[in-house]
Formats: sequence, structure tokens, C-alpha cells
Amino acid sequence: MKAILRISLLIAAVVMVGITTAQAQRVIKGTVYIDGEPAAGITVEAHKGGEMMTSFDGKYEVEADEKSKYIRFTFIDESKKLDLEGKSGDVFDFAFSGSLPSEGGDVEEESGDVNLSTLDELMKAQDKDFLNELSLYTEFYKQQDYKSAIPHWQKLYNKYPKSTMNLYIHGSKIYEYQIENAKTDAERDKYIDLYMKLYDKRMKHFGDRGNVLGRKGTSWLKFKLDQNRDKAPEGEALKAIHKSAYEWLSESVKLQGDQTEPPVLLLYMQTTVALFKLGELPKEQVVKNYEEATSLANAIVEANEDADKVKLTQETVIPYIENIFGKSGAADCEALVNIYEPQYRENSNDADFIKSMLRRLGRANCTETELFGIATERLYELDPSAEAAFNMARRFLKKDDVDKAREYYQMAIDQETDDKLKATYHYERGLVRFSKDGNYAGARNDARIALQLDPDLCDANMLIGNIYVAASQKFQGSAIEKSAVFWLACDYFAKARRGEDCAIDAAENLRKYKAYFPNKEEAFMEGLQEGSTYHVGGWINENTKVRF
Repeated sequence: MKAILRISLLIAAVVMVGITTAQAQRVIKGTVYIDGEPAAGITVEAHKGGEMMTSFDGKYEVEADEKSKYIRFTFIDESKKLDLEGKSGDVFDFAFSGSLPSEGGDVEEESGDVNLSTLDELMKAQDKDFLNELSLYTEFYKQQDYKSAIPHWQKLYNKYPKSTMNLYIHGSKIYEYQIENAKTDAERDKYIDLYMKLYDKRMKHFGDRGNVLGRKGTSWLKFKLDQNRDKAPEGEALKAIHKSAYEWLSESVKLQGDQTEPPVLLLYMQTTVALFKLGELPKEQVVKNYEEATSLANAIVEANEDADKVKLTQETVIPYIENIFGKSGAADCEALVNIYEPQYRENSNDADFIKSMLRRLGRANCTETELFGIATERLYELDPSAEAAFNMARRFLKKDDVDKAREYYQMAIDQETDDKLKATYHYERGLVRFSKDGNYAGARNDARIALQLDPDLCDANMLIGNIYVAASQKFQGSAIEKSAVFWLACDYFAKARRGEDCAIDAAENLRKYKAYFPNKEEAFMEGLQEGSTYHVGGWINENTKVRF
């Protein structure tokens, strides 16, 4: 599962990766590996330099300053460093886990008489040829000596295709070894074609078509879009690659349903978006496929049959699908309304359908549409739940009926049992208190409650910072006391910067408002030392650190 996830993250990287560069004196490159295999989806960041995300081949290339001390490698929420101090050269391969791979050899296809006996039948018959080749290939394979294992595996694969599933599991590893060691694109494509035939042969003799098609599409994309190829595919060749993958992944998803491996759902959505951008799919189909992928992902979570699978789906796959769809260009309000309007007419009494539709319209910023407004009011009639009350609050806020909005925010807060959702409700009500009422203390109180419920809600830290910036103009006290409020504001912007959604805005606010800090001369006159604790009094009543 983890290996497929790495490949899935890689597909997203190929289409959507962003590379940030900085002025540098040096270019550092290499390959990142996880358990001996090139690792996709690894963020590589040079100290005082640029960053990028690795693709299929695990390769990275970042600009660095001549004084850069390290390279940081991050996968999901785990980071590791490679120290550069004392090291010469600019090429560094890095094993994120396991060890760096060793070199290997080649293999040739061969033919022979086919024996369709099963493993039990061959063992019972004591087929000497089979047993001898099985023993040799297995021993070499266990030692990861693929070059020596290949000829023995090849004989079994050709002559005894129904003997054991391990021929196909190990065969995948062997063909990947051949592809990765190929010298030209033509040689790579030869082995890729043989690899795809292995999947077909596996389905023929061992079934499990839905699952195997998902893996086939995954492997196809991994190697056909490998950025290490001599020439990147483009034009009709690129379309053909995505069409083949889409065909296999679509059938896999259809056959597997809620048993689809979560990363396969991600790739299904990724190829959908790729074909849309290549002019091969209409945006309505993208929306339908997105609905299907998210519905199946949610079903996996709700079934809760496998804790690791649920965690993977919630924390990685669903956010990636949302991100891919959101940036696709297909998720415009016109397309969504065209899709959902007829569905709403047929399901206007189905509260679950309306909830799902409103969430998707909300994520696409389609809250101004007539459909969103009508459906919001209908949902509250059917199910006056916390979520429905929250949507009603937003509805009245857009009508500039702030009093009504407040009522529904309170209803949502009173009814909600999920801490993260309740945190969002408090945050939005705090925003209303700040921007509409000028109630700084009340707005801060809501933001504080939001952070207690969800410490990762960076928007709440941004709100407190902005409240203090606004309050500085009316704060009672000396000039330095008023300026000291900006120390506190920047404390909160610094906290907000840790959240991905707030990082850019928070960094800009830090840059902007540091200019309003008290200067050293003023602080000296007040007897303040840098790094000492300073108390901001009044209704704010918080401590901060003196800094310039």
C-alpha cells in the first residue's frame, strides 16, 4: 500500500509540482530512495536555497547557497537531514529509509512448453525441472540477487504460469529492475510492454481483475512518465499514455468499488484531470469522476475495516484528490451547477445528498449561486443540524443580515459535537464579531476557543494577530505601549505561519508589521532589554518578548 502511495504522490508531482528557487552559487542533485527504490513525493529543500518535490525517478536538483549547511528531505510529516558541511562534490544520493540500491543485470524472454499444473499438483508429481528452478530462483531472489534469479524465474514464468502467485509478485520486481537498468527509451519500453503482459497473464491464471488492473495502471504511469527518460512524451504519445492508464484505472475502480486501493483512486482522478487538460474529457466528466472517487474514499473511511487504510485515505488521499480537482480548471461553478441542479431536483428530500452537494459547492467557492442558497434553506427544513445551521449563518451573512447570522452561528456551535467543525464555527463567528461589530474582545474569545478545539486551525491565529493590529490604533497607553502590541500580533502571525494554508499571508504580515516594533532607543529609555518579557495590559492582558 505504501509503495503504491509513493507512486500516486509522484503522479501528482509530475502534473502539479512547484519548484521554488533562490539565488545560489551551487546546484546539488541526486536520487532519493525508500527501501532501495526511487522515492516519489519527497520534498527536498536546500538550506538557504531552493526546494522541489521528487517525481517517479526519485531524482532531485536544487539550487543552494555556497554556505548551505544541509539538505532536508520531507515525506508527509517526517523530515531527515543530510549534512553538507565537510562534504565535497554536488551529487548526493540519499536513503530516506533502508539502504541505497545495488546494481544488477538483464534478462531475456524465452519460450517453452506450457504446463498449467498448480503448485500442489507439481509438488505431488515431484516435477524435478520445476522444483530445481524454483529452488534456485527463490534462493537468489531472497538475496536480492536479481541478475542471478532472472534466468530461473524466466523458465518458471514461461513454462509453469499457473504454479504460484509469487511468479507474478516477484516478476513485478524483476521487470522493474530491468526497466530501471535499461540504457535507452526503446529498451525501457520493451520491458514496460513485457511488464504489462505480466499483469495480463496474472489475471488470466489467477483472476482478481479489478485489483490487478489498478496495479497495472499504476506501473504503466510510473515508468511511461518517468522523468529520467531520454525524451519526455508529448502530444499524441502523451495522450495515448493517459488514455491507456485511464482505461485500466476506470475499470479497476468500477470492479473494486469501495475495495479500491486508496492510492488507485488518486491516480484515477489524476489521469482524469490530465485527459481534461489534454482536451480528451469534458469538464462534466471530471466532476462525475471526482464525485465517484470522493464517494468511494468516504466509504472506505466509514467502513473502518482497516485502521491504516482509513488513516491513509483521510490524511493523504482525500486531500490530494481535493487538491487535484480544485486546481483542474474543471471545478467552476457553471459546471458544478449544471451537474447538481438536475440531481437536486430529483433528491430535494434527501438530506445526505444535499449535505454532500453543499460541501462540494462550498469547496469550489460557489456559495453565491442560487442553487447553494435554495439548497441551504431546504437542508435546514429537512435536518436542522449543526452543519445546516452553519450554512444558514453564511446564507444570512451574504444577505448582510448579521443578527440572523449570529443566531445561526450560535445554533451550529450549540449542536456540533465534532471539535474541528465546532472550531470552524467559532472562528467564523469571531471573524464576524471582528469585521462587522468591531468587538475585538469577543472576536478574540471565539478565536481562542477555536484554537482550544483545533490547535492546527492557523486562521484563528491569523485572526488574533489581525485583531491586535487593529486594536493598536485605539489602545490606551504610551507610544511604546501601543507599539508593543505589534510584538504580540507578530507572535500570532508566527504561529499561523506554521500552517500550510496560512504560511504566505502570515509571512507577509510578519514582514509588514515588524516595521512597527518599538525601536532600540525607545526601549532603552524605558529600561527594556531584548529578550525580556513585556506585559501588554488593558483588555489584551498578554505577555510577549522584547525584540527589535
